[in-house]
Amino acid sequence: MRNYIGLIHKDADSDFGVAFPDFPGVITAGKSLDDARAMAEEALTLHIEGLAEDGEAIPEPSALEDVMADADNRTGVAILVSVKTEQPKAIRVNVTLPEDVLDQIDKYAEAHGFTRSGLLTQAAKRLIAEAA
Repeated sequence: MRNYIGLIHKDADSDFGVAFPDFPGVITAGKSLDDARAMAEEALTLHIEGLAEDGEAIPEPSALEDVMADADNRTGVAILVSVKTEQPKAIRVNVTLPEDVLDQIDKYAEAHGFTRSGLLTQAAKRLIAEAA
């Protein structure tokens, strides 16, 4: 299991946001600190799975000292985010969506550092968890 640095940010009127210095553009959030930590593990795991699936290099985790040496990172609280090395096999599926919904999904995913698959997976898991 690998551990990466996640930086938690919280404004008075926002959820707890988590960004990953080793993966620029990958962000997630949660309503509570516990939710943010869980979402961070899931988002990072999905992103790394996507990189591996696409044959892209996965960076080595940075040292805390290196992350905090960047002045832009000092406003966040550093946490270790574990990436599970054994994940269920990803299965490619074909779904049909209205074009406007797919456009909204893609725009949201791009703006928030997700892949389309990662966003749909997180949304489905969150919806299922809320129903439970």
